[in-house]
Amino acid sequence: MNPATAAILLSSLATGTIITASSFHWFMAWIGLEMNTLAIIPIISKQHHPRATEAATKYFLTQAAASALILFSSTINAWQTGMWDITQPMTPASSILFTTALMMKLGLAPAHFWLPEVLQGTTMPAALIISTWQKMAPMALIYTTTNNLSPTTLILMGVLSTCVGGWGGLNQTQTRKLMAYSSITHFGWMMTVSPMLNNIMLLNLMIYTIMTTSMFAMLILTKSKTLQNMTTTWTISPALTTITLLTLLSLGGLPPLSGFMPKWLILNELMNQDLILISTIMAMSTLLSLFFYLRLTYITALTLAPNTPNTTYKWRFTLTPPILLTATIPMALLMLPITPIMIQ
Repeated sequence: MNPATAAILLSSLATGTIITASSFHWFMAWIGLEMNTLAIIPIISKQHHPRATEAATKYFLTQAAASALILFSSTINAWQTGMWDITQPMTPASSILFTTALMMKLGLAPAHFWLPEVLQGTTMPAALIISTWQKMAPMALIYTTTNNLSPTTLILMGVLSTCVGGWGGLNQTQTRKLMAYSSITHFGWMMTVSPMLNNIMLLNLMIYTIMTTSMFAMLILTKSKTLQNMTTTWTISPALTTITLLTLLSLGGLPPLSGFMPKWLILNELMNQDLILISTIMAMSTLLSLFFYLRLTYITALTLAPNTPNTTYKWRFTLTPPILLTATIPMALLMLPITPIMIQ
């Protein structure tokens, strides 16, 4: 892609997110979301391949439908209340419509079917943008309007997403689809806690973004698109293989690592609100996610047999690890000890 074109598209992405996050008028928030959608379409479809065109079409149709639903709900709300201010109370019908539209934009169950297909049809860098940056604008709207959204809808979709994300990732062999189901699971956790504590939701979003960026950077560096590709990453860099193992365990939420922090805080808050059944279901669904993370970990770092493997080795080029990894890896693994500072 031409550098000037790439600069225009990426700056439009950033501008759309900033407009949505800083707006207090429904129409301006909608404009920011539309800018986001239109800027990412050329990035998704820059490969001249039918899969990329299909992914761009699916993404556009889903996001356009969700944006239209947001505009429809805000128009109904303005018609009944006479106000276009985001922070003002919403009517029940507008609140449920708006909550559903945001869930569709985030790719939460039951409106999650587009996310794995879109990520699989595009490049790794575009999949990273869709999994992280494209989720910022809807999350900013949720943070702004959390008092007006339907808590029942948020919690039901959150619990359903954690279960669907765990079940859906069990039989996947493509790393991008695995990361898509990981995204569905993590955003399910965020939606469940959003009606109770916004600061924990933002903390979870920050840690998820750091962990996902680290994981995608390592997948891009090792050119690993399938589980079979992951089996030969040790030939490129043993240290990188170890870091990949730890990052996967952090995504799974195992205790010594950063990924345990949001799950611990969210389960604690759910128990404080006497939501025992919901916290039990979410804790059990985490075991499903942990299974496919552990399978990926096992394939990547724990299958080094003493004999000659049958898999094809990768070319041992001189590695130039991205600078991004030096910043994100320590935060993706070692933030648990500073939990008390972060939740104050």
